[in-house]
Amino acid sequence: MKKYRVLIVDDEDLARELLIEYLKEDQRVEVIGECSNGLEGVKAVQELHPDLVFLDIQMPKVNGFEMLELLNEPPEIIFSTAFDQYAIRAFEMNAVDYLLKPYPIERLSQAVDKAIERIEKKDIEQLPVEKLVRDHDDQVVHVERIVVKSGSKIHIIPASDIRYIESQDDYVMIYWKNEHAMKQKTMKYFETHLDPQQFIRIHRSYLVNVSQISEIQQYEKESWVLRLNGGEKLKVSKSGYRNLRERLSF
Repeated sequence: MKKYRVLIVDDEDLARELLIEYLKEDQRVEVIGECSNGLEGVKAVQELHPDLVFLDIQMPKVNGFEMLELLNEPPEIIFSTAFDQYAIRAFEMNAVDYLLKPYPIERLSQAVDKAIERIEKKDIEQLPVEKLVRDHDDQVVHVERIVVKSGSKIHIIPASDIRYIESQDDYVMIYWKNEHAMKQKTMKYFETHLDPQQFIRIHRSYLVNVSQISEIQQYEKESWVLRLNGGEKLKVSKSGYRNLRERLSF
């Protein structure tokens, strides 16, 4: 009998131990690894290539959704979490499954049944993980950090460190401190998910951290340029200028 390879990513020791004990009762699966945070989870998925991952959502360093963003070809995912504010109904519809802690072993067995069925059928019709990330993106929640993968590095950028964001088609370039990196997200996403008290849209191409603004210069009639503390000059649109006047009260 083929055994499906399982990875557990959860920051709670007791939760991992209990899940391992439960899974020992299921001869169809074998636990090949366990991780206590999302960064370890990314590395383990890339190295071990599990068929199925039990994934917590709220974890230090990198949460479950951020971990999924860093995986090019994520395996099947069963969320296992103590929190129900992540649109349970949506997850039940689109994920392999969503287990709300504490759950009985019978409920776990049902989730494994679904995962194995999906793996065997190689059901890629819905790409559930990608849809889960999109569902999460649709929730208007202000993020406190952004995770960016650049080459072999994974940057965890506090939102307060971001100087500005520049739109580049389906991507954005994120500038923070003296570094910058590209991420596949839309400007609309960041405009919605960064704190509007901290960030302001000044142009269709630029979203700026208000604390980084040094001065605003008018160089032609109804044309302005914004200078940042680091010396960069960014164009300001008419609507961007209105946003600035409203936010900065001038």
